[in-house]
Amino acid sequence: MKGAFLNALQLEIAARKNYLEGKTIQSIYFGGGTPSVLSANEISLILSTIYANYAVDENAEITMEANPDDIHATYLRDVKLAGINRMSIGIQSFYDRDLVWMNRSHTGVQAAQCLDLIIQAGFDKITADLIYGIPMLSHQEWAINIDTVIAKGIGHISCYALTVEPKTALQYLIAKGKSVPISDQHTAEQFEILQQKLSAATFEHYEISNFAKNGQYALHNSSYWLGNHYLGLGPSAHSFNGRTREWNVSNNALYIKSIENNGSYIETELLDVYTQMNEKIMTSLRTMWGLDMYKFEMQFGKANATTLLSEMKELMLQGLLQNDNGVVTISQKGKILADGIISDLFFTD
Repeated sequence: MKGAFLNALQLEIAARKNYLEGKTIQSIYFGGGTPSVLSANEISLILSTIYANYAVDENAEITMEANPDDIHATYLRDVKLAGINRMSIGIQSFYDRDLVWMNRSHTGVQAAQCLDLIIQAGFDKITADLIYGIPMLSHQEWAINIDTVIAKGIGHISCYALTVEPKTALQYLIAKGKSVPISDQHTAEQFEILQQKLSAATFEHYEISNFAKNGQYALHNSSYWLGNHYLGLGPSAHSFNGRTREWNVSNNALYIKSIENNGSYIETELLDVYTQMNEKIMTSLRTMWGLDMYKFEMQFGKANATTLLSEMKELMLQGLLQNDNGVVTISQKGKILADGIISDLFFTD
């Protein structure tokens, strides 16, 4: 199956080379699922196919997602030689109790050790993912999780609030009273601890869930928030070119069969003006760079810009939004409420 998948992926890479209209690629991201199941030779093969079909910046950021239990020194050496120059690691917590509760396969010891191995392998661009709002995670333990990553010299930290997805085992356990429910207050307090500790450690809070030290922004993720165009390849992958959003079928076997038989494996959505405006609002307000209202007016017209500013007025009076020479950002106070603030500003047709 893996050989057939790699062949299909190579065919898709070549077939879709015009989607980005000749733009030079600044970043490549191996993520979603478990890309670390790929060998270094397979990663090299995929990258070679990309280089053969696209213009790639010589300093492009090439990231691989991995779980701590997938990491070992030889693999890190080999993927680095293959071209990976940034690692993104799903630490989540250094406490076994939390990891078991979240059904993670690694341990707290592995979480700490993998960061050491990545540093020893010579990677200077590393993202560590942490999760807050876990019901049994005390504020002191949450602070220790943050401090542990800081102490290792990691320059980029991504932190996500625990959410309960529909139709999952966790949702079932909470509904049956067999697991502690998530507390919004607990989550908000841990988000505040996060902001305070990383600010004190000179990290920039450049996106709601992302913090970087010394300008070590994740270039690939930043491209989404800045509205840049991107091409996703493989099952379930999404693409965006400003006018359309596309996504591939999620089933591996169907993906392979469709490509091998020249069949359809992509669905396309033509983005209407309301969707384009809402995506601009959502992606821009999540960042420290904010929403430039002059550019918004140039793209979507004065009437829409005026309507949006009117909707923002009350949020500004509440201290949740701030306007600095026409660039609107979410305030420090408003960041914990970011999702609600953004959705309240969406245009409806």
